[in-house]
Amino acid sequence: MATVLSIANQKGGVGKTTTAVNLSASLRAIKKRVLLIDIDPQGNATMGCGIDKYDLTNSVCELLLGECSIDECVSYSEQVGIDVLPSNTDLVAAEVELLRMPESEYKLTNSVAPIIDNYDYIIIDCPPSLNMLTINAFTASNGVIIPMQCEYYALEGLSALMQTIDKIKETTNPKLEITGLVRTMYDSRNNLSNEVSIQLLQYFSHKVFKTIIPRNVKLAEAPSFGQAAINYARTSKGSVSYISLASEVLRKTQQI
Repeated sequence: MATVLSIANQKGGVGKTTTAVNLSASLRAIKKRVLLIDIDPQGNATMGCGIDKYDLTNSVCELLLGECSIDECVSYSEQVGIDVLPSNTDLVAAEVELLRMPESEYKLTNSVAPIIDNYDYIIIDCPPSLNMLTINAFTASNGVIIPMQCEYYALEGLSALMQTIDKIKETTNPKLEITGLVRTMYDSRNNLSNEVSIQLLQYFSHKVFKTIIPRNVKLAEAPSFGQAAINYARTSKGSVSYISLASEVLRKTQQI
């Protein structure tokens, strides 16, 4: 059975989608079977895997609304080498419909159930907000990985996210855990980055991944080519960092 991990942070621009795509690609590189679910209406993870979000017959929108099976909407990314459940802006309308449905929090869980044994890891790229789509992702997940940019407001947003995770544990998914916090877009020359990093280690030492994702040009360039960093620039610092993160995820989820 797959380990399902949501990549989430209610704050945008912290490297959430970059982490989802590159962690998925890195897990695939170490011979794991991976499905990446893009549950963000922006569809950035979809495009980052070389799949055109404007040319989808079926997407996670149709899946959540019960208009197709999961086999009918999973696409294979030749660029990255993983299966992808793509999304686009149609998902905004799906969220409205979900609010009217009974047991709407379980739609993703039930939709993924038929193929959960086909993969070692299912990675979910969540939207940068705590809405019904994020609730569906958390309800379907074993753990949450939180990308953290080491900046002034980082810790404030983290507390709100942790409150949401606690509520999900109390209601729809008692097994949900925080797998870890990963420091992203890190610049060791920046004093604020170093200070926030120290604070994270003080308050959440057992949950902070040792791997630090640096600011890296190749990481920023790769999505425009529809590739992960490991496919675009294998020896870049960004690519090497995500391979290291994948190894930590294996250990934390005991899939070694």
